[in-house]
Amino acid sequence: MRKFYSGTLFLVSAIRFAIPVGIALVPLTSCTPSPNSEATAPSSTPKTEQQQQIIRASGGSSTIEVLQLLMDAYTKKVTNTQANFLPASQSESTLAGIQAGLLDIGSLSKTLKPTEITDDLAQRVIAQDGLVVATNPSVEGVTNLTTDNLKAIYSGQAKNWQEFGGPDATIVVLDRPEDESAKRLLREYYLGKDLVTSPDAVILRKQDELVSALQSTPYSIGTFSLATAIYEKVPVNHLSLNGIAPTLDNIKSGKYLMVRPINLVFKKSPAPQVQSFIDFLSSPEAIALLTQAGYAPANMTP
Repeated sequence: MRKFYSGTLFLVSAIRFAIPVGIALVPLTSCTPSPNSEATAPSSTPKTEQQQQIIRASGGSSTIEVLQLLMDAYTKKVTNTQANFLPASQSESTLAGIQAGLLDIGSLSKTLKPTEITDDLAQRVIAQDGLVVATNPSVEGVTNLTTDNLKAIYSGQAKNWQEFGGPDATIVVLDRPEDESAKRLLREYYLGKDLVTSPDAVILRKQDELVSALQSTPYSIGTFSLATAIYEKVPVNHLSLNGIAPTLDNIKSGKYLMVRPINLVFKKSPAPQVQSFIDFLSSPEAIALLTQAGYAPANMTP
């Protein structure tokens, strides 16, 4: 059985240890360059640097990109604000980071249930993202799969692309862990909860790993963000499912079923710079940016 796992424990470790021992977190990435300062000449520090506002952010591997995209556009407009991103993590770690005061805002691929959100947290769905089932370009002649086709492929019952009008080649299934939204939705709408995944499936923890493997592995199939496929122009074949193509129009109309929310979580009384960013999300600029990036913007009226 071939399985690849990766991921980071950075945020989890930070939540466990940063507050008790008083360790300051060092942001790993930033949407804007950090201000320069001279350690040997404190008096030369410009006043504008002292007024620099920081937004600490993180999110899941499948949603953090859109948050970075929006934050980058915002910090280019509001130049006294800097966004510092911690590594992508699972939703539980993102929520814990916000509750512990280590994060100001986080992105999730699900809407929180009442039991998952505390009184001091707020959430806002900013867009819908379709999940596309795609194949490596080597899989020619296959443009549509039915529910039964998908079940046969993911269970390992179907092993050759010829069974679906494709080349005489072994099917390579690239899959996500059961707790990831891509696999949850694939089960909800097509596979069913009881289907046993093929032991030959390659399990990839992060979306970008699946996207990379899908491009480099001949005769492979996998499921990932439609927005990523559109915005990054990923050179793979997009498959229709039960005759419905994965398009923004079909997502907006409700015809295409496999859709997940892009949800932002933050404190109900956020810092001014965080509230300003949240307000920016309802602007025509942000909505246009989401559309250009392949998302279906949601009604973001608070």
